[in-house]
Amino acid sequence: MQTPAQQHQDAMLKRLARIEGQVRGLQAMIRRGEDCEAIAQQFSAARKALDRAYQAMLMCLVEEAMHDTAQDSAETLAKVRAIFTKYT
Repeated sequence: MQTPAQQHQDAMLKRLARIEGQVRGLQAMIRRGEDCEAIAQQFSAARKALDRAYQAMLMCLVEEAMHDTAQDSAETLAKVRAIFTKYT
């Protein structure tokens, strides 16, 4: 049985593999000279998928900060704010 951390890692790797496939698809569309609107639509889908993966990773950072029992709530809040300031 996998730990929650392993499950999260596997899910993230699967998500990134799908995004990689979308990017390869975009490259193929461009090589074939497909319609710009169709390419733009696929770009949009890939960007949204990457944004969702990024949000999941940010939540992982927040969860790590929240589970750090060595910190009091003020330190945890400061760490979470720093995470969002730095990465968003």
